[in-house]
Amino acid sequence: MTIDGIIFDFDGVLIESEYVGNVQIARTLTELGFPTTVDQALTTFVGLGGRDFLDAVASHIGEPVPDAFHAARKDEDARVLAQGIGAIAGAVDFVRCLPATMPRAIASSSTTHWIETHLTHIGLRDAFGCHIYSGREHVRRGKPAPDIYLYAAMQIGIEITRTLIIEDSAVGVTGAVASGAHVVGLAVGQHCGPDHAAILRCAGAPVVVDEFEAINAMLEGRRAA
Repeated sequence: MTIDGIIFDFDGVLIESEYVGNVQIARTLTELGFPTTVDQALTTFVGLGGRDFLDAVASHIGEPVPDAFHAARKDEDARVLAQGIGAIAGAVDFVRCLPATMPRAIASSSTTHWIETHLTHIGLRDAFGCHIYSGREHVRRGKPAPDIYLYAAMQIGIEITRTLIIEDSAVGVTGAVASGAHVVGLAVGQHCGPDHAAILRCAGAPVVVDEFEAINAMLEGRRAA
């Protein structure tokens, strides 16, 4: 295995937004008359964005997404964009310890505005330069299609087969594996329950880790080789 570049998912890999967001989703749906637990929200919505997310909500509640849900999500997004969301344990140190010459990108289902704002909150905005890519903005098909990873690898000038992708959701792992990259499933965030590693393996992740240090050790081994 040769690794010449790294592509990061964002939500649930660099910031704790999957847990924070799905707590709010479960609470809002329940208040609107669609009882939903946090575990149900995490199982159903993690890794999805844009139209795919809204379609999943509609399927979950069995009817079109109500306007009140859209309003609540808009208010919550505004709140967390202003206040910030904490980083995933070990994420900031991992990124900062990468060799300066290691090409890297973010390939996310979120918007570039969301990603850039939260990178600023956790002090990593400078670490990715212009290589921030959104499945909503840069490709026609979002995850679980592999398109956003292929696009990101092309932009950083690395063959996808020589790229490491770090993903925390089954949706993301599915697309990452389909791209032909080396894939590591990350089960670190608050949204990762006891069975999360098994979920990522079932989605096709050949390696699943529960700390960033394990990925760092893998990369150190490759560089030493």
